[in-house]
Amino acid sequence: MKIYLAPMEGVVDSILRDLLTAIGGFDYCVTEFLRITNTLYPNHVFFRHCPELHQQSKTKAGTPVWFQLLGSDISCISDNAMRAVKLGAFGIDLNFGCPAKTVNRHDGGATLLKDPHRVYDIVHGVRKTLPTHIDLTAKIRLGFEDKTLALENAIAADEGGAAVLIVHARTKKEGYKPPAHWEWIRKIKDVVNIPVVANGDIWTVQDYLRCLEVTGCSDVMIGRGAVSMPDLALQIKSTVENSDISPYSWEQIRKILSKMFYNCWQHDDRGKYPVSRTKQWLKMLSRTYSEAQQLFENIKIIRDAHLVYDIIRENVINETSDNKPQEKV
Repeated sequence: MKIYLAPMEGVVDSILRDLLTAIGGFDYCVTEFLRITNTLYPNHVFFRHCPELHQQSKTKAGTPVWFQLLGSDISCISDNAMRAVKLGAFGIDLNFGCPAKTVNRHDGGATLLKDPHRVYDIVHGVRKTLPTHIDLTAKIRLGFEDKTLALENAIAADEGGAAVLIVHARTKKEGYKPPAHWEWIRKIKDVVNIPVVANGDIWTVQDYLRCLEVTGCSDVMIGRGAVSMPDLALQIKSTVENSDISPYSWEQIRKILSKMFYNCWQHDDRGKYPVSRTKQWLKMLSRTYSEAQQLFENIKIIRDAHLVYDIIRENVINETSDNKPQEKV
């Protein structure tokens, strides 16, 4: 079984990828999408988007990172895919699932699922460009308005040359509303010849086991579940392998939250960025930890980064003041 960390736009950046893969359980990560229109981006854009390129396209924990591209211009996507590979990308992932209206309006993401021929042409065009040793994966939804073309789109990605197909079990129209239609992933798995990765509504170990039963897919991609329960991948692996690993305590999560704040501060010392990212993550953690909701309530109207950092670290043991950011806000 393989567990992928999902590319949640505006949430799972390189900082969070490092923290979550350090906990363990993840086999692969995928970057947030780089939107391709008619531009071949300069090197610094790729490094900013995926700092892991500086370390053999792996997180500090050694987890490989796929570079995700989104767009519809086959030539331009191919050129940018090759540049990413030359800069060290482990693999390329193509986004056919983004439901954002702005992205869809500009002919990217899930809107491409309206025409399986376009899915095939894009996958095939990029595959022809890449070296044979570089894997190309594709992420799709079950469709745009409905599921009529779900199987055709999956077959198109397969026949186009994708090595792995990741399927989010909803249409664009359904967004992220429950339930995820796992039964459709089973249908897709039955008509393609490549590994299928199930994605959508895997919040707990029990969800994973039910998803496995319904889809037949041992490989999964988790996003919101991993952000709300940072050790979810580790817990899934321990269950499958019959090992005994205790769930992370709030004290452990709070230490990781503190580290995230500090790393965000190093990334942007103006203070606004680490404060907003911390509040964002706390809201997501509240699904699993009631303490996260209380901590969020304590800091939600505070903008001073030093004060927020002190509140986060309060009562966190084994943490020295040496890690406190010294920049003035």
